[in-house]
Amino acid sequence: METRRRSLAKAILWNMIGLLCMSLIGLAMTGSAAIGGAMAVVNTVLGFCLYVIYERLWARIDWGRVDV
Repeated sequence: METRRRSLAKAILWNMIGLLCMSLIGLAMTGSAAIGGAMAVVNTVLGFCLYVIYERLWARIDWGRVDV
């Protein structure tokens, strides 16, 4: 089982990557760094929260695990 600390570290790193990508997409689509950045921040915060919950739920599910 993963620790909460590991799940949190993975979520932070993944969301930093997502923030960068979403900022660039928002900038490209709106032409505004402020609007694109705001869209990226909202997306990142929501995605971060959902990802942590998702990972913690899967950490409790034994299906597909193999003990070695």
